[in-house]
Amino acid sequence: MTVLPKTMKAVVASHPGGPEVLTLVERPLPQPGAGEVLVRVEAAGVNRPDIMQRRGAIPVPAGVTDVLGLEISGEIVAVGPGVAPSMVGTSVAALVSGGGYAEYCLAQAGHCLPLPAGLDHVASAALPEAAFTVWHNLFERGGVAPGDTVLIHGGASGIGSLAIQLARAAGATVLATAGGPEKTHFVRELGADVAIDYRSEDFVEIGRSMTGGRGVDVVLDIVGGSYIKRNLAVLAPGGRHVSIAFMEGAVVEVDLTAIMMKGLTLTSSTMRPKSVDEKSRLARAVERHVWPLVAKGKVAPPIFRTYPLHEAAQAHRLLDENANMGKIVLRCG
Repeated sequence: MTVLPKTMKAVVASHPGGPEVLTLVERPLPQPGAGEVLVRVEAAGVNRPDIMQRRGAIPVPAGVTDVLGLEISGEIVAVGPGVAPSMVGTSVAALVSGGGYAEYCLAQAGHCLPLPAGLDHVASAALPEAAFTVWHNLFERGGVAPGDTVLIHGGASGIGSLAIQLARAAGATVLATAGGPEKTHFVRELGADVAIDYRSEDFVEIGRSMTGGRGVDVVLDIVGGSYIKRNLAVLAPGGRHVSIAFMEGAVVEVDLTAIMMKGLTLTSSTMRPKSVDEKSRLARAVERHVWPLVAKGKVAPPIFRTYPLHEAAQAHRLLDENANMGKIVLRCG
């Protein structure tokens, strides 16, 4: 039987602020409760909600650790009541409510997935947050189907890079926005049919032009703000607008006439507040629909850079600068 330590190293934000507020601390080893497992973390993905938490823009949910990190991969080393002891020793990737930037992390057993065939811990840690988010928003809420035309904003981001691949695998035509020639080349390599440089090109004009004036069927938006009016303009009749982030602001004026005339659907969701049962349902959906595509090599998380746990501030700095193409991952083991 493995002897577990009493403490672990973890990363927290000492106070709201820039990357420099991230601090490596020592914390008591968490103990798994009912339905939970304790994972020895090998790697943890870095995501924009982590940035927002560090800045103090979003509060840590009640009862959730202040240790950052929403997705991990590693080995289960202990289980709580109601969890099969046979899970100990299993390598998993997991969506977590917090605590990922650490040597050990608690996860709901139902939110764990086996490591995808052919992927190591670093690549596996880059999947849960994006896979849960994209599957739920692009497919369950956005209803992407074969033959659809999809516009994905932020195509070079962790979410965007996975969304491009999954939409293409589903038989959709994909337009993706990105900033600058290097990033537009990157999204083409991922499979985007059309890469739009938002710094110099008009995605509304391009979206209408390539669809014969009809417009796109689905927009996956991370920008908000001024993009909303333009997104509605590029949508085809019956189109679906899915918001998953609001980098330019969440409060905007919307002309309901345009929505009514084209019969548009506006929807949105966020993953962290969802119930344990809903996330368990999504985990099984991701395992059923996304994991086989990963195993076949049709979908892969592009890893931009990795950092050791104690250099989490540098990882955040890179994400703050929007310099990444794909995912940034911390090596925790």
